[in-house]
Amino acid sequence: MTIADMLVVVLLILGVGTELICCLGVLVMSGVYDRLHYTGPASFGAVLIAAAVVVREGLLSQIGTKAVLIAAVLLIVSPVLVHVTARSARLREHGELQARPHEVEEP
Repeated sequence: MTIADMLVVVLLILGVGTELICCLGVLVMSGVYDRLHYTGPASFGAVLIAAAVVVREGLLSQIGTKAVLIAAVLLIVSPVLVHVTARSARLREHGELQARPHEVEEP
């Protein structure tokens, strides 16, 4: 087993482990805001898996390029999706986005 193979195994274990923890967190948490905390790190699991693919196949290969592009899209889209989900949950619960008087700290 070469060093590259060991690096691929470590990256895959970390990436898949991150994804599993994020999925379990979403399943276990009860509130929408608590669940959103576990969706953010899921994109980093995809980056680790993409890194494993690049180490194994090379960056200039077709599968390596696709893995990097997918990881980049997930890194860009994930925070936007979390923000939009939180805004819509706030609108659904309170009917507006404005902070209520008891939610604002006085300076």
